[in-house]
Formats: sequence, C-alpha cells, structure tokens
Amino acid sequence: MSLITLRSAMLQAEKGGYAVGSFNFFGLENVQGIIAAAAAKNSPVIAQASPGCVRHMGEKGIVGMVRGISDDYGVPVVLHLDHATDYDTICRCIDNGFTSVMIDASSKSYQENVDITARVVEYAAQCGCSVEAELGHVGGNEEDVTVDERRALFTEPDKARQFVEDTEGIDALAIAVGTAHGFYKLPPKLDFERIAEIHRLIPKTSLVLHGGTGVPEDDFRRAIQLGVRKINIGTELWYCGYGNVMKKYAEEMPYNSDPRKVMAHVREECQKITEHKMDVFGSTGKNLV
Repeated sequence: MSLITLRSAMLQAEKGGYAVGSFNFFGLENVQGIIAAAAAKNSPVIAQASPGCVRHMGEKGIVGMVRGISDDYGVPVVLHLDHATDYDTICRCIDNGFTSVMIDASSKSYQENVDITARVVEYAAQCGCSVEAELGHVGGNEEDVTVDERRALFTEPDKARQFVEDTEGIDALAIAVGTAHGFYKLPPKLDFERIAEIHRLIPKTSLVLHGGTGVPEDDFRRAIQLGVRKINIGTELWYCGYGNVMKKYAEEMPYNSDPRKVMAHVREECQKITEHKMDVFGSTGKNLV
C-alpha cells in the first residue's frame, strides 16, 4: 500500500462521523502492532513519531520502515510528525516523505504562532503534505492547577476561527478543551460545549484531541459526536504496550535467549491496545482506501 495524507483520512472521518487514532511509535515492533491493528480492524490509522523518535531513528529510516510495514500488512498509513517545534526538523521530515506534520507553536504569542504555522503550511504545500497546528495549551498533567487557571489556557472558539483564516491552509487544529498529556490522577473534564462551538465555527478544519490516554470511553464518543476527528494516544503505548511488556518478559528470559521473543510481545500488546481504541473511536471497518 502507500502512505497517505492526514487530509485524506480526515475528509473520510468527517463524512463518516468517526475519529482516527494517531498512535505514537518508538521502534519497529510497536509500529508493526499499530499497523497490524489497522489491518485486523480494517481501520484507517495514523502512525506518529515525536521529534525525539526522529532524532533516534532518522527521517529516512522512519519513512522507509513505515512504508515497508504498510506494504507488508496491505493498509494505507498516515505518517505524522507529532509536536514539532523546530522548523528545520519539520522541513526535513516533509522532504523525506512524511505525509503529515504538526507545528506546535502554542507556547508562543498568537502572532508568532500564526507566522511560523503559515511558513510550515507554505512549505508543506509544495509536497502535498498535511499540516496540524495547536491553539491553546494542552500541557502535561496539571491536576494541581485550579479550574479557572486551566480554563484560561483553553482554546477560544473565535480565536480558533481567526487562526484558521490567518494561517491560510492548516488541515487540523489541536484544541485545548480539558485534556493533558500523560496519565491522569483524576478523570479529565472535557468542555464539550467548547468542542461543539469550535467545530461549528471551523467545520472544514479537523479537530484534534491530544492527551487521549486515560480519557473515559464515553467522553471520547461524545467528543467525536461533537466534531473531534483525530485522537492522539501515546502514553498508554509507551508504558503499557512497551515499557511494562519489556520489563515483564525480559526479566523472565534466560540470559542467552532470543530478544525477538520479547519484542514479539511488544508487538502483540500494542496491537491489542490499538484495536480497542479503534473500536472506541468508531473507525473499525472504515478503511475506504
């Protein structure tokens, strides 16, 4: 199969009223598990690499690996660069074949965010690459921050509309509506009215929910009904699909055992986690490519 753009996956998701999971990978076996899940569930899928993953594996290595696994399993894959802040890194990923990139300038002023995002949109357009941006602040686990302080960082609907106009062409927008990266100490409280209003104001720009690990399944379903089309899952795959599995099986193995036996368990657990999320997000059976 082939690598496809985020734009194409999001258009189908909007028509079908579901969300596509965007799953972080850290190496060969767990991206195999992610893509194997897409094949098993006949689901669209986004495999995403963080800038740290890019530094570790290299842009060309990642593109070749994901394209090859896509061919092995016979499913199309969106290859996405997640939470990139460096313009040169983004350009290298685009040049080497990533089909989607995220520019995260949400920590900067509004105008600085617009300016760098517009630069990325212009560069990406030359290769037909999709662009995700972020407005508002989806931080780390912020349970010690008061409700009013946290809400002050949420994405303002009118500002979202203005941002889409000012950046001239983003395909997706990550919004701050009550989620956070990492594990939650308490269940997150999503601002569903805010999601609905942002979707109403920018219906042609796909809404992205970051910090998906630990969000209650019913909250996912409601957010999707209100317009969320891309949901990021990273922490769960890192700790549950990778770290816990490695710790458990590596400790049980004799010194001279084949390490691939451990990594096979990583692939299986990552596939299991990903398949379940596809069912929750409503993308199972929706691979129309």
